[in-house]
Amino acid sequence: MEVKALARAVHEAYLAFLDQGTTKVKNEILLAISEGLARGREELMAENRKDLDAGERAGLSKAMLDRLALTEKRIDGMITAMQDVAALPDPVGRIYDMNVRPEGFRVGRMRVPIGVIGIIYEARPNVTVEASGLCIKSGNATVLRGGSSALHSNMALVKIIKAALLECGVDDSLVGYVDTPSRDAVDEMLVQDEHIHLIIPRGGESLIRRVVEKSTIPVLKHYKGVCHTYVNEKADLKMALRLTLNGKVQRPAVCNATETLLVDQAVAAEFCPRALSALQEQGVEIRGCERTRAIYSKDVVAATEDDWTAEYLDLILAVKIVDDIDDAIAHINRYGSAHTETIVTRDIATADKFTRRVDSSSVIVNATTRLSDGGVYGLGAEIGISTDKLHARGPMGLEELTTYKWIVQGDGHIRE
Repeated sequence: MEVKALARAVHEAYLAFLDQGTTKVKNEILLAISEGLARGREELMAENRKDLDAGERAGLSKAMLDRLALTEKRIDGMITAMQDVAALPDPVGRIYDMNVRPEGFRVGRMRVPIGVIGIIYEARPNVTVEASGLCIKSGNATVLRGGSSALHSNMALVKIIKAALLECGVDDSLVGYVDTPSRDAVDEMLVQDEHIHLIIPRGGESLIRRVVEKSTIPVLKHYKGVCHTYVNEKADLKMALRLTLNGKVQRPAVCNATETLLVDQAVAAEFCPRALSALQEQGVEIRGCERTRAIYSKDVVAATEDDWTAEYLDLILAVKIVDDIDDAIAHINRYGSAHTETIVTRDIATADKFTRRVDSSSVIVNATTRLSDGGVYGLGAEIGISTDKLHARGPMGLEELTTYKWIVQGDGHIRE
């Protein structure tokens, strides 16, 4: 379907869903999706295999192929996510901050859907399900546009979602998919401001900047994830090593992986040789500052200015020794991407200073940067991570996919 016609059809389905989409109906759809995923597991993996084979022939990186893969575990994760979102409270229709004014009338706010959400993403087919599920539960419709490298996987998932909508008596246009690989289709989608109310891009920095440049629709985004783990002088170094390894190695190709390690000079001589050696044993390339290389130089590449702003999405880690917490905070606020930062420390006052002064959407104390995730935060799933400061910040779940309208209740009140 042509993009403008698709956007119009999705918008019409959204308007109908405003009346039809009770909490009961929404939850029935989500559970039907989870059941469809379970039934369609073999077909999903077969379609995903087509995408993986094509990606290998095209020379996609190991990190990109990892993002593309639909493993048994990830299908289980999508099934669980739909069940978790179904179990969450429905934010739509909730009236809050209701106050009685001196004149006697009442003023409050009601949570309402944003409308039609356009989601543009690259090689992660699980986004198709999680984004659709969150939009449905929050009363929104969605226009999806996944990467061409995941087309077979995405179309198989959309088929399951549309079947669930029809099974529950809902127009399957509530979830639309732009299936043409042409970039022109994305450009056309970005100017459908009459029918699409918000754009959320998920992918590499170049994609997101292109979306922001061309869109006539408001955009919620994060450009990249330059996440830091800071080992304070009062850290438990055994814990710091564990968190550093997990932040970098557990899944390096995601936006909440640690990209820069900052170490207080007071503990650098003790911590760096152990940590960098352990990282190298896991295949991590180290790019260190001069002070790092003076302490541990074995196979450590000299870091450049570009390394402090790099999102590697790979087994590469920038390492810098800092003077103290103020130096660490200054480095993060200058070079970071406002995504996720971790401090490892046993000092409460130091932890409090870090959480107050670091300007990021998630600030973590004594835990891995990898916790920065909607599902982990209890949102059921996430539609993306925002590093913006207006409307939503950090992992975005149901609440962040709603807005509000003012509700006024009077009894013949007039303006004098």
